[in-house]
Amino acid sequence: MTCQQLSAAGVCAKANAAISVPGWMVWLFATACGLSVANVYYAQPLLEALATDFGLTAGVIGIVVTVTQAGSAFALLLLVPLGDMLDRRRLLLVQLAALVLALVLVAAAAAPLYLLLGMFFVGLLGTAMTQGLIAYAATIAAPNERGRVVGTTQAGVLVGLLSARVLAGAIADISSWRMVYLVSASLMLLLGLVLLRILPRRHTPATGLSYLQLLASMGRLMWQERVLQVRGVIAMLMFAALSIFWSAVVLSLSTAPYHYSKTAIGALGLIGVVGALAAGRAGHWADQGWGQRTSAAALLLLLLSWLPLALMHYGWVFLILGIVLLDLAGQAIHVTNQSMIFNVQEGSSSRLVGCYMMFYAVGSGLGAIAATKAFALGGWSAVCLLGAMVSGLALLFWYVSRPLQGRPS
Repeated sequence: MTCQQLSAAGVCAKANAAISVPGWMVWLFATACGLSVANVYYAQPLLEALATDFGLTAGVIGIVVTVTQAGSAFALLLLVPLGDMLDRRRLLLVQLAALVLALVLVAAAAAPLYLLLGMFFVGLLGTAMTQGLIAYAATIAAPNERGRVVGTTQAGVLVGLLSARVLAGAIADISSWRMVYLVSASLMLLLGLVLLRILPRRHTPATGLSYLQLLASMGRLMWQERVLQVRGVIAMLMFAALSIFWSAVVLSLSTAPYHYSKTAIGALGLIGVVGALAAGRAGHWADQGWGQRTSAAALLLLLLSWLPLALMHYGWVFLILGIVLLDLAGQAIHVTNQSMIFNVQEGSSSRLVGCYMMFYAVGSGLGAIAATKAFALGGWSAVCLLGAMVSGLALLFWYVSRPLQGRPS
């Protein structure tokens, strides 16, 4: 029987829902996301080397990170939504090719202007690639497996983000900071050849919108879609809580009585891999219709994580336990949020992820600012109190907003 014949009996829809994305392809998306997002964070451990090479002061070289993050923000607003308008496969391959050129520009930069220009495009294209791949993966996945696919892909993002600093530092120690970007350009070129052969040829249905109309429609999505609004606010508060910890822990551990090096403090981020490994399971639970229950458990875990973190002065075991709980909760919330918003409106996954990640950017920025002020006023205890208050607010907001998200699950 043909699909048209089966559809009359309602069988075709069931057949389509049963189509599964192969596990190896899901891991390919996760790997591609990890390699793409790493480009945005390579510069952080290289700032001292960059300052020396370009004759810049320590106070000025921080603009490298600022410019890179500005590129990321522009990507969310201007590039990521294009996935709902253009063929996603072709768009990703073009962005990947441009990213390779940007990485080569950074590696070959002979003056600060070219360095900053290259960094801007690395942030722009690295973020566009990462979020575009997540939206692409969600699009080709059947609704009953979307959470699993998004969860595994998001795990790749976290591993890439956490590994970037360590990898960049290791390559720079062996060779130079320029070699970091040459190696990355080579990896991205290899990834492009793989994606060229592997990515499914799925054409995005025409939206009938011009580019300006596409961008304007993001505002309408933010205004009209309750699930996006609620999940966005939860994400904003959750990322603020994570940013509060990671921004202030450096201030605490680098002073008395610890005096730990930046390398030792940075290595703490690798503990977050535990959260990445749990992300796929949270997506699986969302696929089973347990998104609200998973949210409740993860938000409660986020709140409880601040208790061992507040006791870190009594031993490393409390700090490690707190980091594991904090990152585990954060990743579970992040994956559940994305699994739910991707089901909001068919054909809008790229715009939805762009809108959602704007909440992330706001939360992370506000959290970093609040953390430094809290530490200055009351030390580590004030930071933990602030983090617990933000986490508790996220849990309270989830509880009172449940009716806005439809039937509880």
